[in-house]
Amino acid sequence: MRIGVVGAGAVGGAIAALLSRAGHEVEVTARGAHLEAIREYGIKLAGAWGEYVAQVDAAEELTGGNEFVIVATKALDAAEALRQNAGVLRGIPVLVIQNGLDGVSGAKAAAPKSDIIGGLAIFATSYLSPGEITITTPGSLVIGVPAGDSDVPARYVLGTLNSALPTVLVPNFTGAQWTKLVINQVNALSAITGMPVQEVIADRRLRFIMTASIRENVRIGLRNGIRFETLQGLNHRILRLFAGLPLWLGQVLPLQMSRRIGRVPNPGSTLQSIRRGQVTEIDYLNGAVVRAAVAVGRTAPVNAKLVELVHGVETSGRFLTADEVAAAVTIRA
Repeated sequence: MRIGVVGAGAVGGAIAALLSRAGHEVEVTARGAHLEAIREYGIKLAGAWGEYVAQVDAAEELTGGNEFVIVATKALDAAEALRQNAGVLRGIPVLVIQNGLDGVSGAKAAAPKSDIIGGLAIFATSYLSPGEITITTPGSLVIGVPAGDSDVPARYVLGTLNSALPTVLVPNFTGAQWTKLVINQVNALSAITGMPVQEVIADRRLRFIMTASIRENVRIGLRNGIRFETLQGLNHRILRLFAGLPLWLGQVLPLQMSRRIGRVPNPGSTLQSIRRGQVTEIDYLNGAVVRAAVAVGRTAPVNAKLVELVHGVETSGRFLTADEVAAAVTIRA
């Protein structure tokens, strides 16, 4: 099968390489040094799923002829990427793999003639050098559609995706997005401090802040009527229980998340963007919690402060110490 991948970064590049290894014909979009490296050497995949060099077609835009397309850009770039490739997306399924809550709705607005499927990468990857992708924590790909939409397009692509990496179709995709938002809470503090996720969670002060931001996330989700989907050992029952715990006890959750991530240092996607000098998608992660809180007449002050601090690092280029972060973030027990 011929498959297009828009955005061959950490997630898109990994999936493109895995699809190529499974015997599919793949074309990808990329830019700059990353595009040149892929053209010359292929996509070099390493890490938890083994080593492989994928020889793929690569350009700044898709050329067409694909049976379905995967969009794996950062959330803030997705709409423009969809518009740029609109001519070759019409009438075929489009799988939008994105963090945050707005991926499917945004894609529908940008590509109204395509069948849009939502996707969530429940594995961790690192892309810090052009053409090189490392899987730091293995996992699955979760796909689905919002309640009320037909899942026929999702079922169509499921088998092909499963030939390359573990893929699960879930009926409660909105709940899965919210659980992934909880998982993505590991990103902000890593980006603010420049530390791998595991080191952030090992620091008592930073772990306490992360616990508070996760608790805000879960409480706002529950207030919005969300039933959290089961992902990476988290489920609705566990998260609902966590929402009522005091923060000192709730710290067991990020500790469990760190153990699941494993020992390979995980910089988190937000820190990777900062190290590459790119704008992060923090407004679609912790910022999504803040917007969801406003929608139900609540606030999310810890998440709002983390968004502010990440933007500060983007602007200044200077990471903060744990002491500086602890002084900047006010926690109400």
